[in-house]
Amino acid sequence: MIQDTPTYDPAAVLPMRRALNDAGFRDLLTPDDVDEAIGSEGTALVVLNSVCGCSAGSARPGVCASLQNAIIPDRLVSLFAGQEKTAVSHLRAKYMDGFAPSSPNIALFKDGKLTAFLERSHIQQMDADDIAQALVEIFDKTCSTPGPSIPPEEYAVLDHAISCGSKIARNDGKPGSC
Repeated sequence: MIQDTPTYDPAAVLPMRRALNDAGFRDLLTPDDVDEAIGSEGTALVVLNSVCGCSAGSARPGVCASLQNAIIPDRLVSLFAGQEKTAVSHLRAKYMDGFAPSSPNIALFKDGKLTAFLERSHIQQMDADDIAQALVEIFDKTCSTPGPSIPPEEYAVLDHAISCGSKIARNDGKPGSC
Protein backbone atom coordinates (compact mmCIF):
# COMPACT_ATOMS: atom_id res chain seq x y z
CA MET A 1 0.00 0.00 0.00
CA ILE A 2 1.36 3.39 -0.97
CA GLN A 3 1.49 6.06 1.71
CA ASP A 4 -0.14 9.01 -0.05
CA THR A 5 1.16 11.65 2.37
CA PRO A 6 2.88 14.26 0.19
CA THR A 7 6.67 14.30 0.42
CA TYR A 8 6.71 18.10 0.27
CA ASP A 9 4.40 20.69 1.75
CA PRO A 10 1.74 21.29 -0.94
CA ALA A 11 2.13 25.05 -0.44
CA ALA A 12 5.86 24.79 -1.22
CA VAL A 13 5.24 23.09 -4.57
CA LEU A 14 2.28 25.28 -5.53
CA PRO A 15 4.35 27.67 -7.70
CA MET A 16 5.75 24.68 -9.64
CA ARG A 17 2.28 23.19 -10.04
CA ARG A 18 0.80 26.56 -11.03
CA ALA A 19 3.42 27.01 -13.78
CA LEU A 20 1.71 24.19 -15.70
CA ASN A 21 -1.85 24.95 -14.59
CA ASP A 22 -1.54 28.50 -15.90
CA ALA A 23 -0.55 27.10 -19.31
CA GLY A 24 -3.70 24.96 -19.47
CA PHE A 25 -2.80 21.77 -17.58
CA ARG A 26 -5.27 19.91 -15.37
CA ASP A 27 -3.95 18.03 -12.35
CA LEU A 28 -4.51 14.28 -12.15
CA LEU A 29 -4.94 13.46 -8.47
CA THR A 30 -6.25 9.86 -8.52
CA PRO A 31 -5.74 6.67 -10.51
CA ASP A 32 -9.22 7.18 -12.00
CA ASP A 33 -8.17 10.65 -13.18
CA VAL A 34 -5.13 9.06 -14.87
CA ASP A 35 -7.21 6.41 -16.64
CA GLU A 36 -9.80 8.95 -17.81
CA ALA A 37 -7.17 11.32 -19.22
CA ILE A 38 -4.91 8.77 -20.88
CA GLY A 39 -7.42 6.11 -21.82
CA SER A 40 -9.68 8.46 -23.73
CA GLU A 41 -9.60 8.78 -27.49
CA GLY A 42 -7.21 11.39 -28.86
CA THR A 43 -3.92 12.74 -27.56
CA ALA A 44 -2.87 13.50 -24.00
CA LEU A 45 0.31 15.26 -22.97
CA VAL A 46 1.27 14.05 -19.51
CA VAL A 47 3.90 15.91 -17.51
CA LEU A 48 5.18 14.25 -14.37
CA ASN A 49 6.17 17.42 -12.55
CA SER A 50 8.97 17.55 -10.01
CA VAL A 51 10.70 19.82 -7.51
CA CYS A 52 14.02 19.16 -9.20
CA GLY A 53 15.39 22.53 -10.25
CA CYS A 54 17.96 21.19 -12.69
CA SER A 55 15.49 19.21 -14.82
CA ALA A 56 12.02 20.48 -14.03
CA GLY A 57 13.34 24.03 -14.15
CA SER A 58 13.85 23.48 -17.89
CA ALA A 59 10.95 21.07 -18.44
CA ARG A 60 8.16 23.36 -17.27
CA PRO A 61 9.14 26.39 -19.39
CA GLY A 62 9.92 24.13 -22.36
CA VAL A 63 6.55 22.40 -22.18
CA CYS A 64 4.72 25.72 -21.83
CA ALA A 65 6.58 27.19 -24.81
CA SER A 66 5.73 24.16 -26.94
CA LEU A 67 2.05 24.78 -26.33
CA GLN A 68 2.24 28.06 -28.22
CA ASN A 69 2.48 25.89 -31.34
CA ALA A 70 -0.28 25.91 -33.97
CA ILE A 71 -0.99 22.22 -33.22
CA ILE A 72 -1.15 20.82 -29.68
CA PRO A 73 -2.48 17.70 -27.87
CA ASP A 74 -6.17 17.32 -27.07
CA ARG A 75 -5.60 17.10 -23.32
CA LEU A 76 -2.90 18.63 -21.11
CA VAL A 77 -2.52 16.90 -17.76
CA SER A 78 0.04 16.69 -15.01
CA LEU A 79 0.87 14.83 -11.85
CA PHE A 80 3.38 15.87 -9.24
CA ALA A 81 5.99 13.32 -8.13
CA GLY A 82 6.04 12.98 -4.37
CA GLN A 83 2.59 14.58 -4.07
CA GLU A 84 -0.08 12.42 -5.75
CA LYS A 85 1.78 9.21 -4.94
CA THR A 86 -1.02 6.73 -5.66
CA ALA A 87 -1.85 8.37 -9.00
CA VAL A 88 1.85 8.55 -9.97
CA SER A 89 2.38 4.90 -9.05
CA HIS A 90 -0.64 3.94 -11.17
CA LEU A 91 0.63 6.01 -14.11
CA ARG A 92 4.05 4.35 -13.96
CA ALA A 93 2.73 0.80 -13.52
CA LYS A 94 -0.05 0.89 -16.11
CA TYR A 95 1.19 3.31 -18.76
CA MET A 96 4.98 3.56 -18.40
CA ASP A 97 5.90 -0.02 -17.64
CA GLY A 98 9.39 -0.76 -18.84
CA PHE A 99 10.71 2.72 -18.07
CA ALA A 100 12.66 3.41 -14.92
CA PRO A 101 10.77 5.70 -12.54
CA SER A 102 12.02 9.23 -13.01
CA SER A 103 10.78 12.75 -12.68
CA PRO A 104 10.30 15.00 -14.32
CA ASN A 105 9.23 13.30 -17.50
CA ILE A 106 7.02 14.22 -20.41
CA ALA A 107 4.86 11.69 -22.26
CA LEU A 108 2.49 11.90 -25.18
CA PHE A 109 -0.25 9.30 -25.46
CA LYS A 110 -2.51 8.74 -28.44
CA ASP A 111 -5.65 6.67 -27.92
CA GLY A 112 -4.15 5.33 -24.69
CA LYS A 113 -0.82 4.29 -26.20
CA LEU A 114 2.50 5.90 -25.37
CA THR A 115 3.85 7.51 -28.55
CA ALA A 116 6.66 9.74 -27.25
CA PHE A 117 8.55 9.93 -23.97
CA LEU A 118 11.19 12.29 -22.64
CA GLU A 119 12.72 10.79 -19.52
CA ARG A 120 14.61 12.79 -16.94
CA SER A 121 17.90 11.63 -18.49
CA HIS A 122 16.83 13.22 -21.80
CA ILE A 123 15.55 16.38 -20.14
CA GLN A 124 18.80 16.87 -18.20
CA GLN A 125 20.64 17.20 -21.51
CA MET A 126 18.24 19.84 -22.88
CA ASP A 127 17.41 23.44 -22.14
CA ALA A 128 13.86 24.81 -22.32
CA ASP A 129 14.21 25.75 -25.99
CA ASP A 130 15.40 22.23 -26.89
CA ILE A 131 12.49 20.68 -25.00
CA ALA A 132 10.00 22.99 -26.70
CA GLN A 133 11.42 22.20 -30.14
CA ALA A 134 11.37 18.44 -29.52
CA LEU A 135 7.75 18.61 -28.38
CA VAL A 136 6.66 20.81 -31.29
CA GLU A 137 8.08 18.24 -33.71
CA ILE A 138 6.14 15.50 -31.90
CA PHE A 139 2.92 17.55 -31.87
CA ASP A 140 3.21 18.33 -35.58
CA LYS A 141 3.42 14.60 -36.37
CA THR A 142 0.88 13.27 -33.87
CA CYS A 143 -1.66 15.91 -32.83
CA SER A 144 -4.46 17.82 -34.54
CA THR A 145 -5.94 20.23 -31.98
CA PRO A 146 -5.40 23.90 -32.87
CA GLY A 147 -3.09 25.76 -30.50
CA PRO A 148 -1.96 27.63 -28.62
CA SER A 149 -3.12 26.38 -25.22
CA ILE A 150 -3.40 29.95 -23.92
CA PRO A 151 -3.30 33.30 -25.71
CA PRO A 152 0.20 34.65 -26.43
CA GLU A 153 -0.33 37.61 -24.10
CA GLU A 154 -1.10 35.24 -21.19
CA TYR A 155 1.90 33.07 -22.09
CA ALA A 156 4.14 36.16 -22.08
CA VAL A 157 3.47 36.74 -18.38
CA LEU A 158 3.72 33.14 -17.13
CA ASP A 159 5.94 32.70 -14.10
CA HIS A 160 8.11 29.60 -14.48
CA ALA A 161 9.00 28.48 -10.97
CA ILE A 162 12.61 27.32 -10.94
CA SER A 163 13.87 26.09 -7.60
CA CYS A 164 15.94 23.23 -6.35
CA GLY A 165 14.25 20.43 -4.43
CA SER A 166 17.16 20.27 -2.02
CA LYS A 167 16.03 23.66 -0.68
CA ILE A 168 12.39 22.64 -0.15
CA ALA A 169 11.66 21.06 3.22
CA ARG A 170 10.19 17.59 3.14
CA ASN A 171 7.22 16.66 5.32
CA ASP A 172 9.23 13.82 6.89
CA GLY A 173 12.06 16.12 8.03
CA LYS A 174 14.61 14.61 5.62
CA PRO A 175 16.57 16.92 3.34
CA GLY A 176 15.12 17.51 -0.12
CA SER A 177 16.83 16.06 -3.14
CA CYS A 178 17.26 16.56 -6.85
